[in-house]
Amino acid sequence: MSPRTVLRPLLGPYARLFTVPGAAWFSFAGWVARLPLPMLGLGAVLLVEGESGSYGLAGAVAGTLALAASVGGPAWARAMDRRGQGVVLRAAMAAYAVTGLSFVGVVVGGAPTWTWFALAGLTGASAPNIGALVRARWAAALADAERRQTAFAFESVVDEVVFVVGPPVVTLLATLVAPAAGFTTGIVLGTLGGLWLSRQRATEPVVTPASGGAGHRRRAALGPAVLVVLVAYLGVGTVFGAMDVVVVAFAEESGRPALAGLALALYAAGSLVAGLAYGVARLPGSLAARFVGTAVAFAVAAQGLWAVSSLPLLVGAGFLAGLAVAPVLVSGASLVESRVPRSALTEALSWTHTGLTVGVTAGSALAGAAVDAWGAQAAFAVPALAAAVAGVIGLAGAPLLRRAPEPVPVAA
Repeated sequence: MSPRTVLRPLLGPYARLFTVPGAAWFSFAGWVARLPLPMLGLGAVLLVEGESGSYGLAGAVAGTLALAASVGGPAWARAMDRRGQGVVLRAAMAAYAVTGLSFVGVVVGGAPTWTWFALAGLTGASAPNIGALVRARWAAALADAERRQTAFAFESVVDEVVFVVGPPVVTLLATLVAPAAGFTTGIVLGTLGGLWLSRQRATEPVVTPASGGAGHRRRAALGPAVLVVLVAYLGVGTVFGAMDVVVVAFAEESGRPALAGLALALYAAGSLVAGLAYGVARLPGSLAARFVGTAVAFAVAAQGLWAVSSLPLLVGAGFLAGLAVAPVLVSGASLVESRVPRSALTEALSWTHTGLTVGVTAGSALAGAAVDAWGAQAAFAVPALAAAVAGVIGLAGAPLLRRAPEPVPVAA
């Protein structure tokens, strides 16, 4: 049996996605625009530490940027739902470029530290959630719910690729060129990708007036399904942030720090493989049941982290835990898409990303404190418990999800 015969059932549905006119271009532009996601946080750490010599200050500045982005993303998305992606995205990218490059200037120029925090916050607040914009375009382009699940799974894989490619690039630029090079490159790539996406008007979702005005749109964007997914994603994000810290600390304590990258890469690889498979699976049950099931599976898979006592066990447990990541993210996005009217979809998807972002920030802080207090091996309790909390939230929120979904408009 040839590899082509084996892979056709898996990859065929993804190839058919790109028969949609313009889909390949908006998805690729979205990938370029998303590259700053991992580049700016790490880039800010490397830039500030390189100029100040303080990791504490660097972490605080990077945290300010991330938290501002978690607030600014839904605000930009709300404006796009009301006025269209193109015009709002161009304004956002202009602000993003100006504030981001100004941040680099004040840090390199030795300006007062308060200006570093102010411009880091403004840069984060200027960053729209590109992933939500791309998923909204897929939702507008595809009438079939199963094909939308496949598209959302593909975008989750794109997210994984971004987080595999971004950190090595920003690290090499910051160490081999200059501390400011990684962050600056992220700003430039994000701006170019965002502007490219903004020019693709043919695939831009049509602005749909809210039936009950702005108040109805806001309530729809934060309805019960969105809130359940958002809170569960806080737990999922906490796992992401904690794993980055604990894996690096455990590898260093084991005397083989270089293997931290391998362990984290296999964790991402597990998610990538599962995302591709989940995207083409035709599973029984409602979208609500799938989300609850994948949240519980995510919780169970992460409990293997309690058993980590060596690097081989870490690699194995990390890969198994990674297998449960993409399904819960894809099922959450599919559930939100099915329960929110098109007039508020971009904002709703952006809110779920905010849950992930806040969770990542919290997870990094909690894991760092746990490593200092208990040591790296015991600190695996942080991601394991956070995953368990995500599963419990999914189960507890199930009653809120037991209602008929909003009718999905037929795609153009």
